[in-house]
Amino acid sequence: MTTNPKPIERKDVFTEISKNKIKTYFLFFGFFLFIILLAIAVKYIFNFAGFGILFIAGVFAIIYGIFGYFLGDKIVLFTSGAKVADEKKYIFLHNTVEGLAIASGIPKPKIYVIEDKSPNAFATGRDPKHSSLAVTTGLLEILNRQELEGVIAHELSHIQNRDIQVMTVVSILFGIVSIVSDIALRVLIFGGGDRDRGNQNLIGIIIAVALLILAPIVAMMIQLAISRNREYLADSTAAKLTRYPAGLANALKKISGAHEPVKNASKGTAHLYIANPLAGGGLSGLFSTHPPIQERIKRLEAM
Repeated sequence: MTTNPKPIERKDVFTEISKNKIKTYFLFFGFFLFIILLAIAVKYIFNFAGFGILFIAGVFAIIYGIFGYFLGDKIVLFTSGAKVADEKKYIFLHNTVEGLAIASGIPKPKIYVIEDKSPNAFATGRDPKHSSLAVTTGLLEILNRQELEGVIAHELSHIQNRDIQVMTVVSILFGIVSIVSDIALRVLIFGGGDRDRGNQNLIGIIIAVALLILAPIVAMMIQLAISRNREYLADSTAAKLTRYPAGLANALKKISGAHEPVKNASKGTAHLYIANPLAGGGLSGLFSTHPPIQERIKRLEAM
């Protein structure tokens, strides 16, 4: 006796986009609450204004974030070995990007090509007017027209959704947590803290110190969760743009079959690519910059 396969639960593209945006808002809200909790822990341990350290850390993190915001795209393109795509040699690529950019209502980004057999792509730039899109030669070789449109639409969705700004803010928040935790632990190790409390609040101090130690790990998990969520959002937005989710789904299947890493990719740039460009895919789950590619395919095929 044969059993019928379980029918695929169909998903509405617009509902998926809305859900992913709401999840991003909740993750940001949690991030801000966590930073406030960290400041309270610092104040509790040292018995002085914990928000003072938070302010100092914020200044350093914002300076770092501004530097990355305005110069990050140039650094990424240079280190990845991206070259400007010749309009005659890559005329189909230029036409595809231009058509989808018009459809998404954003200016056509600068187009780059990376000489690399591993199929992958990424978008960067601080806003739609200052954006760039890079694809590897391996990607252009293995994808058909509809699959390439799906990948380009995904990358343009990152630009349209202003994910560079989103991840810049996330990086600043992560920097604040890391700097606060590092300063507080160093002060504590070298003789800081409120010595007049005795053992009266020992349990509270232990909890606060544990929070300082774990803070960078928790902050990184939130940062990566936001990164994964923005990938789902870009997939959904691309499906809306092309009206053909199968194109991106099939492209992801081909990309996932490539086992060689992108030569010039690094841990610092991995989150920009459409799929993890590093060998072995890195850690999965909570410590991955990308959601499981099979789950992404599953969601796209259900749209």
